[in-house]
Amino acid sequence: MKPTVLSLDGYWRDTGTVCELDKCLALKQAPRRLTLGSSNRVNPTALMADPIPPITLPPAQNPEQEGEWLRLALLQWLNQEFIPEDANQQIAKRAAQIFVRQRMEGENDLGSLVMAIVTEMESFDFSNSFFGEFTVANAVSDLLLDSLGIDRCCGQ
Repeated sequence: MKPTVLSLDGYWRDTGTVCELDKCLALKQAPRRLTLGSSNRVNPTALMADPIPPITLPPAQNPEQEGEWLRLALLQWLNQEFIPEDANQQIAKRAAQIFVRQRMEGENDLGSLVMAIVTEMESFDFSNSFFGEFTVANAVSDLLLDSLGIDRCCGQ
């Protein structure tokens, strides 16, 4: 029997290859050969990996102090990642402002903080930088996880 893949409509389709590598990686699965059983209709959510539990930061005691720490830590990360640039100062300052405002509004969920940074940094002019909003938001997440002693890989 030919190898098949799960299509977006939830049916297994013959393709000659089991899945594209990036889709298998997103599902945290190795590419594998599958064959049709008695029914070719499959629940797509049955193949998805277990969700990563949310990471909640402790309530903010001093958001401005947290923001200053984040600004300095992010600036150091930006400067070490490529080369020091004038734009790095503004990137770190803007990301810290977003973070402080979110924390002052009571946001403690790391995922929500990262999404807020991505969304609000979309309007930032990154034309004089090697970075973009996703890189900045991911760096903020890594810095926060490191500061809490949480493993970046698995959230533990």
